[in-house]
Amino acid sequence: MASTTRRPKPPNDALARMIDKCAGASHKSLAHRVNQLAVEAGLTTTYTHTSIANWCRRGMVPDWPVPRLLAQAIGERLGRPVQLAEIGMADAQTPDAAVGLDFPRDPADAVRAATSFWSSVNRRDFLTGSSFAVASFTTPVTRWLVSPADDRADHRGGARVGQADLDELRAAADEARRWDSKYGGGSWKANSVTDCLQHRAAPLLSGTFSDDVGRELFSVTAELSRLAGWTAFDVGQHEVAQRHFIQALRLARAGGDVQLGCYVLTTMAMQALLRGFPNEAIDMTQGAFARASGRAAPRVLAFTKLIEARAHARDDNAKAAASALAASELLLDRARDRVDEPAWIDFYHHARLSADAAEVFRDLQKPKESLAWNAQAAAMQPGVFTRSVGMRLAIVGTAHLQAADLDQGLALGNQAVDILARVQSSRALDYVRELNAALAPWRREPAVRDFVHRIRSELGIAA
Repeated sequence: MASTTRRPKPPNDALARMIDKCAGASHKSLAHRVNQLAVEAGLTTTYTHTSIANWCRRGMVPDWPVPRLLAQAIGERLGRPVQLAEIGMADAQTPDAAVGLDFPRDPADAVRAATSFWSSVNRRDFLTGSSFAVASFTTPVTRWLVSPADDRADHRGGARVGQADLDELRAAADEARRWDSKYGGGSWKANSVTDCLQHRAAPLLSGTFSDDVGRELFSVTAELSRLAGWTAFDVGQHEVAQRHFIQALRLARAGGDVQLGCYVLTTMAMQALLRGFPNEAIDMTQGAFARASGRAAPRVLAFTKLIEARAHARDDNAKAAASALAASELLLDRARDRVDEPAWIDFYHHARLSADAAEVFRDLQKPKESLAWNAQAAAMQPGVFTRSVGMRLAIVGTAHLQAADLDQGLALGNQAVDILARVQSSRALDYVRELNAALAPWRREPAVRDFVHRIRSELGIAA
């Protein structure tokens, strides 16, 4: 019998080239970062520099979702999103590839799509996806802009849904928001939102309810789905976050809640801009604003303009960013009486605008304007908004570094680490990474070396 010989796979030259572009990134440091990302996704891996070498030289492909984690680790080094094709692993496939990405036109189909997603989202093989594809937003955004509200929301099915059921879901959403702000998206209480969606909201959506009750049911469920997406996004689970946002947008449409749909779409835009797609974020915020004008409270529209400003800043368009900020401020002035405002937008006020404006001008490399806006922002209490305080310290610290004030930049950076070491939020750590990058001119300073060692040991941030 003739013997057969397994042909070795060719080297993965694409991966090797991408690693070469990461100045100073060793195989050891990349393996360490992949292991960190795996832990965040609920996995335990023990990759080493030898693993990276095998993927490059022998063309080996690790099990899913490691290709996505590797692309993310390289993207962090390059400062931009990296696709699987760029690292020679385009054929790596994720299970349940389409679950949660549907935006059905029919409300009944929308309920089935959402509940199918919720039943799968807690499976470990699905949760590990950490990539983000902005193209997946195209159909949902288009269909919501065409028709942001369904005609009817009544349903005849199982047990009758009553006000007590709605109150329970609203209480769950309120509690999740508080815990997320204080402890970050990785807290056990924030993550319980997905269980609430699967075990409480899903059965109610199959029940019997009138049009009025149905609209409120769909709206509060959309709010819960947006919260689940936000907490997933906060801990770096970008793919699952994206799917929660899509379902939230569809459920807001089912409830005829245009202003909640506007808020969800604005949140989706925020994810897009923070994942490196500012132009798409601009389109999404401008579309949300145009569609919801006259149908949403001024404070809701003001927040949409704020995120538009942040997207323009990431796109390095200072004039457009300043214009959007001014529009947001004018809308906030109109919202002072807080009449007919949803509870989920009560966080946005002039102090929050000032704090975000500091980030806008930091992104525009205008430290003087950034620090001036920060001076207008009210002091925030760490016990209430722990994550936000830590991120703001890192933002302002970076602005001081842009202004060549090393001492103040380091002082604020250390304060940020004090706070963020207690918060489970990969998004917050991105702000520390940005501060770390701004320290480049002072790498030889002893105090800078101490800070770099501290963020490596306490936060797991590579130098």
